Amino acid sequence: MDKINFPNYLEDKIFEIRYNSNLISNIISYFPFSESEKKKVRSVLNMAAFDGFHSIFTDLISDDEWNKTREQIKKKFKDELFDIDKISKS
Repeated sequence: MDKINFPNYLEDKIFEIRYNSNLISNIISYFPFSESEKKKVRSVLNMAAFDGFHSIFTDLISDDEWNKTREQIKKKFKDELFDIDKISKS
């Protein structure tokens, strides 16, 4: 399976990409993608009908807000996921 090369600004906003039978089934972003971002994803995937968009948060934020908080958000998720692993292995 080839790695999809999303533009950096989109790649940065993606938390996880899920596959089903080597095809992308879901793209989970931190915050909902705008319509133009969804259009760009569909274009990169060459799948005009792709609708597997999900997000962790439901709030809509601007690119400025994302740029100001993204490192904090990513760190928080990374730290919490590692903590979950530690708890489940205990």
